[in-house]
Amino acid sequence: MSVPHVEGYTIVGKIGFGTYATVYKAFRKVGPREVVAIKCVEKSKLSGTAVNNIITEIKLLKLLKHKHIVEMKDFQWDDKYIYIIMEYCNGGDLSCFIRKRNKLPEAVCRKFLQQLAMALKFLRSHNVCHMDLKPQNLLLMTTPALVLKLGDFGFAQYLSPDTYHNSLRGSPLYMAPEILLKHKYDCRVDLWSVGVIMFECLFGRAPYSSDSFQELAEKIKSQAEIEIPHGSSISEECQDMLVRLLQHDPSKRIDYEEFFKHPFLDLEHCPSSESYTKAVELVKQAVKNDAEGKLADAFTQYCEALRYFVPLISEEVDAVKKTALRARVNDYTRRAEELKSLLYGDSVSKSKVDNQATSTPKLASGLEIGSVAEQYMAEGQYKAALEKFQGSLGVLVPLLSSEPKGRRRDLLHQQIQLWLVQAENTKSLLSLTDMNGANIAEGKEFKSIVCVLFELLHYVIMILAQENNGIFVYDYSNGFHYCIQQEIYGLFT
Repeated sequence: MSVPHVEGYTIVGKIGFGTYATVYKAFRKVGPREVVAIKCVEKSKLSGTAVNNIITEIKLLKLLKHKHIVEMKDFQWDDKYIYIIMEYCNGGDLSCFIRKRNKLPEAVCRKFLQQLAMALKFLRSHNVCHMDLKPQNLLLMTTPALVLKLGDFGFAQYLSPDTYHNSLRGSPLYMAPEILLKHKYDCRVDLWSVGVIMFECLFGRAPYSSDSFQELAEKIKSQAEIEIPHGSSISEECQDMLVRLLQHDPSKRIDYEEFFKHPFLDLEHCPSSESYTKAVELVKQAVKNDAEGKLADAFTQYCEALRYFVPLISEEVDAVKKTALRARVNDYTRRAEELKSLLYGDSVSKSKVDNQATSTPKLASGLEIGSVAEQYMAEGQYKAALEKFQGSLGVLVPLLSSEPKGRRRDLLHQQIQLWLVQAENTKSLLSLTDMNGANIAEGKEFKSIVCVLFELLHYVIMILAQENNGIFVYDYSNGFHYCIQQEIYGLFT
């Protein structure tokens, strides 16, 4: 198709294309030079169903305003085209992001899934089902921060929790089995697609990657077991959510309420104005208890505050505010580490219930695992500590329900409550490590951009030096180059 004319905009290049539409990069002619993406739909290629899809997409985009949904700024039409003018996402799509790296660290995967989950939560509040979730429809902003945005609502539908449909919609590789098998389906189809996207983020390929649609259909029909690749090192929480999303039977699949509350996503601690308020209040309580000598309470509150504070660092775009926030987090982290040493030291606490556990081998085993968890926590090995705490509690909690009333039951209950708190504190400290991992992964992306900029600057400066007989400009350029380096580094720190 020839490049269309869109009133008020200058088209500068093609971004992508589909069956009946092409997307262009453009900027406004009047006012601020805002860069946008324009989806140009050829009317002549539209079937009756496609027309309905476009109308639905425009209606939904006018309604759905959310930081993790691509914003529609305007729409126009003429004799040949319909133009949907949207915000421009400068980081490409998630598919390209994964392909460049083969697979993503769990911490980065979690960050993307948190942002996708927030978009889906907003959609569910409006009874909207996307119906075509796939990495190509998840667009990325890389500046000023790495942000995922959900786009392309061409197949979206209004589906309330008790509504079922049976029309074919979506992309086969990410399509829920009930759609491919032409069964009735509901809004849970999006959760299957999230599972496929999550699998691809973690392992670099979709679980049912196939050379043909026929091969894919056979795998779906046979309900072939989806296996976690051998040697993968994902956390238990990560694996639990992945397995529960990728259930062929929608009645066994995780539901939206469970999904939004799942500990792997941890939406409670995602950046927001409410999370900042909660963090500040927790720190106030921690400082007060710290001053009053209530060290255990202070430690727990510092740890919980950090779980709110740390995600806010990567979200903050103001360099001064980010530096100040990072300094506060470092102070609270140091104090939490000091309190941990004071409370737990180098020794493992000997549970009072140990002496009464000799007659119950399973109970003794659970207590031993918990003691190992405390040792790992004292040593700062938070991932191992969390796994051991979870293992211990997985043994002890079921035993508590069958334990008869008495002294041993009371002591067991106290021990379980203590380790539940310690497990949460460990999770808080571990989140600091995970956040550093996510930031490092993002930092590599930015550093590659910086390196390219340095090379271009050096090239331009050398040309200027040659044009000015080399001596004066060349000497000056060293200082200029250094200043530019500092300025660019400032953008990414």
